[in-house]
Amino acid sequence: MSTGANAQNDNVKQGNWPSKPVRLIVGFPGGSSPDLTARALAEPLSKALGQAVIVENKVGAGGNIAADYVAKATDGHTLGLMINGNMTIAKMLNPALSYDPLKDLQPISLIGTSPLVLTASAAVATGSGQDFFVAARNAGNKWSYGTPGVGTVGHLGMELLKSKSNIAPVHIPYPGYPQVATGMISGDLQLALLPPALAMAQVKSGKLKAIGVTSSVRSPLLADVPSLAEVGIRGFNLEIWNAVAAPKAMPTAVANRLSTLISDIVRSPDMRQKLYQQGWQVAGTTGEGLANRIKADTALLGGIILVGRIKAE
Repeated sequence: MSTGANAQNDNVKQGNWPSKPVRLIVGFPGGSSPDLTARALAEPLSKALGQAVIVENKVGAGGNIAADYVAKATDGHTLGLMINGNMTIAKMLNPALSYDPLKDLQPISLIGTSPLVLTASAAVATGSGQDFFVAARNAGNKWSYGTPGVGTVGHLGMELLKSKSNIAPVHIPYPGYPQVATGMISGDLQLALLPPALAMAQVKSGKLKAIGVTSSVRSPLLADVPSLAEVGIRGFNLEIWNAVAAPKAMPTAVANRLSTLISDIVRSPDMRQKLYQQGWQVAGTTGEGLANRIKADTALLGGIILVGRIKAE
């Protein structure tokens, strides 16, 4: 073990951690969902630690620039607010990636989960969910679906849906989810998997129709929207999530303390309400709980990548 690591462990034993402000790195811009979650977490975590928790945005590569930064941090006071892709399949999609999420990041706590919503243009979703899938099968490759890019959960989820429902829409990547929604409203796209907050805003306005959520049962976030199983697509369970991670080198005692503090904060009534308003169902797991989720999702999404021979662009 290095001298620096020994010093960190000694500080932990003496109860001296944190000895300076903690940085919470986010791979997405201000106002994004990960950024809002990080800033909601920073204040109560700062109070619990007795040190400032400073949110820093390091934007790019779908969050992988920030994840790489966290993985390589050596100051003992750097954490990351990650999305699931950064902690599961990033290396599978891009073997040249300079960090390996499974080897270089330490799971701290799963913060929140959310299903995606299979959403369709109002022009093609004119009947029940079952009617929609009949129409989609009949349309074959004349229909198209949008995502925020190759290898995103929206993309992999749609490829999984295609295999389970025998539909064949063509993939069209867009810069982000808002542009995907606009593409459906304009008629350039027929369907997509959208985050709940964005999907339901357009559904309530009558511009789009919600076909079903991608969790195995109805979500408390969207109690009025059926699961895909309810409209005939069995064995489909896919969620997006966010989590806190640390460099693998962080001492176990520090990681365990952070896991306990963060899970308690996340499950508090105030934080639970804030996350619900952002479209998240609270998890607040231990590090082990997050590690188990990473393992399961890596297997699920990795299988889709391998079968479809999908690589990041």
